Amino acid sequence: MSPPTAATDPTPVPESTLTRLFFDAIDRFGDREIFQRFDSKGNIVGISYTEVLDIVRKVSGGLEARGIERGGRAAILAENRPEWAYCDYGCLCSGVIAVPIYPTLTSAQIAFMFDNAEVDLVFASTPDLVEKACEAASECDRDIQVVAIDPSDRADMIAWDDFVRAGSDVAGQTPLDEWRTSALSVEPHDIATILYTSGTTGTPKGVMLTHNNIASNVQASVMVLAIQDWDNTVSFLPLSHILQRMIDFLFFWVGCRVGYVRSMDSLIEDIGKLRPTVVVSVPRVYEKIYNAVMGKSGVEKLIVDWAASVADKAADVRLAGREPAGLLGIQYRLADKLVFRKVKNRVGGRLRFFVSGGGPLSPALNRFFYSIGMTILEGYGLTETSPVTNVNTDSDFRIGTVGRPIPGTEIRIAEDGEILVRGPQVMKGYYKLPDATAEAIDADGWFATGDIGVIDAEGYLTITDRKKDIIVTAGGKNVAPQPIENRLKTHRYVEQVVMVGERRRYCTLLVVPDYEALGAWAQANGVAGGPAELAANARVVEHVEKELFSMLDDFASFERPKKIALLVEEFSVENGMLTPTLKVRRKAVNEQLDHVIDGLYAEEAADATAY
Repeated sequence: MSPPTAATDPTPVPESTLTRLFFDAIDRFGDREIFQRFDSKGNIVGISYTEVLDIVRKVSGGLEARGIERGGRAAILAENRPEWAYCDYGCLCSGVIAVPIYPTLTSAQIAFMFDNAEVDLVFASTPDLVEKACEAASECDRDIQVVAIDPSDRADMIAWDDFVRAGSDVAGQTPLDEWRTSALSVEPHDIATILYTSGTTGTPKGVMLTHNNIASNVQASVMVLAIQDWDNTVSFLPLSHILQRMIDFLFFWVGCRVGYVRSMDSLIEDIGKLRPTVVVSVPRVYEKIYNAVMGKSGVEKLIVDWAASVADKAADVRLAGREPAGLLGIQYRLADKLVFRKVKNRVGGRLRFFVSGGGPLSPALNRFFYSIGMTILEGYGLTETSPVTNVNTDSDFRIGTVGRPIPGTEIRIAEDGEILVRGPQVMKGYYKLPDATAEAIDADGWFATGDIGVIDAEGYLTITDRKKDIIVTAGGKNVAPQPIENRLKTHRYVEQVVMVGERRRYCTLLVVPDYEALGAWAQANGVAGGPAELAANARVVEHVEKELFSMLDDFASFERPKKIALLVEEFSVENGMLTPTLKVRRKAVNEQLDHVIDGLYAEEAADATAY
């Protein structure tokens, strides 16, 4: 019997708008705390729903005072902070289309988005981002007003306090009920936001998402994720990306308190202080936590390895619906005391579950976290689907899959293996790109995701790779890199890994090692030096090759890489080899590291010349 090619959850999801969800939460929770931020002394300060309403109303008035009318465009160029939400909700309540911009983008990239989206005003937070906004605005033909959220030395800026003060004057001229009625007059299928794809390949496209696209995704996700009004969370993934933004809308609606971290550098410290019960993140964060746990040496490593083996046995028992008992139960409690509880305490000690999205999560990594009592509910989606289409839940949980469809969503597998999605969360289209829209969404409303996957007999979806990432070797073999990369990421020596081999006779690996773990081996084996020396040392490379290749025996011979190169510099957003959502830009990797890649195939080139 062949596996099914479709899955659906027919549960109806009511049409709604983001402003209706906003006022619904305001009415239910009033003076209750919703946001938390750190003050200059590192103390946590709470902000209530009532306070949010007051500031949002003033932001809405500020937009009116600056001449930004319904249908206008306002960009938000800021890190995660309460002001991000104030500006977003202020735009929504004014009928102004919000255009989020990744803070890590260059001024040239931002200028393209300003021009393409026809932005009238931009909210920029820090002095550095204000400068970037001004530089980008100067490259545009249109006049763009810049509101500086933090104090700025520039005289041509609109100070946040002045903007809000002017908004307060406008708001004072309109009764609250009248303003609320106007905010609620938006239609479900009106455009709420234009978001630009992070662009792993090609020019970013403006994704038009309607109120109902996002509001339906909020409601459908609440139906399956057990998030309660007594939960609390942290917001640190870029709000410029739809995953964190939709989730923050969800948290606001259900009454889950949202804490804003000070920076990515203080992430773990801030999480420890905020003590969340639910955390949404991307696989890269889980990989870093895993590497920190498993990258021990000496006696510590022996203890961690023993604890991990005990937890792995316990995982089988728990996945079967039981709890470890007898000797295994005793061992597990000891392992928890010695190792796992320390990991849990690092993230506040109250976590109920993680949610993972934005990229593929290694099944081995997911199993490890599950085994130590930290469940990761992996999901799937895209910017164009607002974003969630599938997610694992407490009751429907299967490691290695991204879960079943959420309510109102249909999933189908095309003949070539591509995942197709249909549901209320599918975008209105790409801004000013009707041909690209028609190519992505067919006449029956099916959106082509560009991902390859399979659906099992119980409706769980597994992502096997990105369609454009498939490597076609010189021999015409198709190789999916993600399953190999995801397995290797669990090795203690591996920080990051990318497989290459397009139009080559065989595949190879680019590996950013965990130099602390690798350095311990090198020192024990008489090899001295820092990262650059270790990466260039033939003995070290040979050792890592042997370790990694031994993990891939069950892959076909044409899939298995034949050589590796060790890199000193990490793939990062700053060097352009990661997107702002921490996904690898394979094209950039191939372009920037072409000399390294060519070196891996020097023998192949010599053979071709001799022939």
